[in-house]
Amino acid sequence: MKKFIITSILVALFAAGTTLVAQDNHEEKLGLPGDNLNLYAVMKLFQESKTLEEFERNLNDQNSTINNLDLNGDNLVDYIKVIDNVDGDVHNIVLQVAVSPKENQDVAVFTVQRFQNGQVQIQLTGDEQLYGKDYIIEPIFDDANHGETSNPGYTGDTRTVNGQTVTYINTTPVQIAAWPLVRFIFLPSYTIWHSPWYWGYYPSYWHTWHPSSWNYYYGYQDNWNHYYYGHYRQWNYHRYSRWNDFYYNGRRSYSPDIHHRIEMGYYKPTYSHPDQRKEGEAMFAKAHPEQYRRSAAISSGNNSNLTRRSNTTMTNKSVTNPHSGNNTGINRRSTTNVTNKTVTNPSSGNNTGINRRSTTTVTDKSVINPHSGQNTGTHQATSLSKKTVVKPSSQRSGAKKKSATTIKKNDKKKESDNKESNHNKQ
Repeated sequence: MKKFIITSILVALFAAGTTLVAQDNHEEKLGLPGDNLNLYAVMKLFQESKTLEEFERNLNDQNSTINNLDLNGDNLVDYIKVIDNVDGDVHNIVLQVAVSPKENQDVAVFTVQRFQNGQVQIQLTGDEQLYGKDYIIEPIFDDANHGETSNPGYTGDTRTVNGQTVTYINTTPVQIAAWPLVRFIFLPSYTIWHSPWYWGYYPSYWHTWHPSSWNYYYGYQDNWNHYYYGHYRQWNYHRYSRWNDFYYNGRRSYSPDIHHRIEMGYYKPTYSHPDQRKEGEAMFAKAHPEQYRRSAAISSGNNSNLTRRSNTTMTNKSVTNPHSGNNTGINRRSTTNVTNKTVTNPSSGNNTGINRRSTTTVTDKSVINPHSGQNTGTHQATSLSKKTVVKPSSQRSGAKKKSATTIKKNDKKKESDNKESNHNKQ
């Protein structure tokens, strides 16, 4: 019995650890209908919208590639209506689908709460029937300072999420209060938005389409992950204290038919087309070429902005004196061969940065007196060949004296010979 209890505890701990790892890695697939509505994409769209009417329209636009829900199984994408339920300074903005003439199913809820100091916090909670218990998305901000940072542009830590390097960007409640849609719903002139559409009655601009497989949908959506995970995160509790009293127990719409369909496994076929993942990626590349290139660079690790340790290779560059402020960063131990170059005196301030221990051979060059201030840096053992050697000045002076004496003796001898010749003639 004791062994059984210990085994049960270990199994429970392993399951809890697996759940935590899945949450930390932002598990893509939940195995629930909510997989076909990416709440990270919904949060991003909310942040970029100006009014709730605009938000609803763009959410249901086929070109936005956000809504891929088919809850009632009619092989047509469902229309998502938006309803704002106000509780004092808190807006509970519900995303809801009419699954039949008599039943509605809540998909997710924004809770936007404003405080007396004007700051705002926001969370997006997926309905537990479609996403599981406490699936909450919120902007990333500094919890240590209760959502406040001294620098609004502060960049958080860098992590690897689903094989991608992601830098978390902290957001302050002041920044959230500046979102266009957040400013709009807190205007004194704001009229509470309640979508006028219902089952069988939809806006004229909207047309339905066939849903894609989950693999195609996420083949498209994955290319935004570095942005999604860099700006938003999953959280494990509701910051709005009246979540249960005001919304969950008072206003939540729940469809027993959807529950039955989940139990019967009617939503499983959406995961059976892994071959379509590449098609989704190709669709994203066509619609957002610049974003696709950036996503591909991040996934492959070739993004130069991801690391400060990038390797730089320099080829065919001039070597500049490292003491002159123009240091190229070349290793001081490198061996440099200089051929047919004028070697300048390293003491003159024109040091080329050549290794002091290197052997430099100078050929067919004029050698200037090293004491004249024009030192070429040539090794003292250099041999000179095929040069005219001039004798020192002291030897040249001696040669002149010797030459004059010889001429004088020759003149005296010549004079003596002339006298002797004249005597013989007489």
